[in-house]
Amino acid sequence: MTSTLHNTSGVELPGARPQSPAGFRSHIREHGGVLIALSAVAIFLCITQPAFRTWSNVINIVGSNSVALMLALGATFVIIAGGIDLSAAAVPATAGMVFGVTLRAGWPLFACIVATTATGALVGLVNGLLIARAGISFLVVTLGMTSVATSAALVISNGTTVNVFSAEQFSAVHTFATGSIGGISIILLFDVAVIASCAAVLGYTRFGRSVFAIGSNSEAARMNGINVTLNTVYVYLLAGCAAGIAGVIQVGRLTGASPQIDASLLNGVLAAVLIGGTAFSGGRGSILGTALGVLFLGVVQNAMTLSDVSSFWRQGVNGVLLISAVWLGLRHSAGISLRGVLDKYLTRLDSKKIGDTDE
Repeated sequence: MTSTLHNTSGVELPGARPQSPAGFRSHIREHGGVLIALSAVAIFLCITQPAFRTWSNVINIVGSNSVALMLALGATFVIIAGGIDLSAAAVPATAGMVFGVTLRAGWPLFACIVATTATGALVGLVNGLLIARAGISFLVVTLGMTSVATSAALVISNGTTVNVFSAEQFSAVHTFATGSIGGISIILLFDVAVIASCAAVLGYTRFGRSVFAIGSNSEAARMNGINVTLNTVYVYLLAGCAAGIAGVIQVGRLTGASPQIDASLLNGVLAAVLIGGTAFSGGRGSILGTALGVLFLGVVQNAMTLSDVSSFWRQGVNGVLLISAVWLGLRHSAGISLRGVLDKYLTRLDSKKIGDTDE
């Protein structure tokens, strides 16, 4: 079956029609909540924490959240398609261990990067096949894969950290992860390029429209000629590739490959995607929203660091933000929102004025 988007069943597919490029006002309307929250926090920190305004701090926020951004971009595709990947935080550790071991073995840098990305892609492919072809719940598959990836990361080096600082090829990786060109961080330029590429794929390709259609109603998408199985596999494969790239960045920043899993990473990734406006139930979301969500969480974490807030509170903050994002998403899906209430109030007010004028 080919992945076409011709509507033959008479069922409306929200993601099946080409979307015209969104204008500035539509972006403001869609992401207004996170933009307002981000602006409020940033203004508050600019006033209370002078260090926040420095360019070095901005670069630090970008660099320290690049791994989360890669994972969040992959998770955006998965969640829009109606799934979720609980293995997102474990795969970078496994991929990073592959990267560290191959670097220490003297492999060419390109081969190391390919092997690392392929490791993430393999995990994503297995996830996709088990979910789409075998029909196993994505929660069961990705939760099980979390344990497999965690174990694999430990087995690769017997649970020890692989130091790659002295590896011949590592200097280029470290420069990529922490260096700058003309005062602009290289990883920032890379992040912008990846965000633009993902946005183009999701918004302007047949695959992207299929992702929205599958998340909105998979059965309707199948009836309209979309290969749901194949596209679902592609979604998890893409998320796996993103996790492999995250592994490269992580090793480049830490100067070593660690088998340990960051317990707070998954919460942060999911919270960023949902805060950015992606619907937990699928069928709605955007790459720009996810990028804003990652930036918002990065600024919040940076604020706690500058304010000397105990690290014990940080996972709790991410958890609260995650729950809040899901709650707001459910309210949005039910048509209950501050903007909706305001629109109804203004409509009633206009109707009352018209009635008073007629009298």
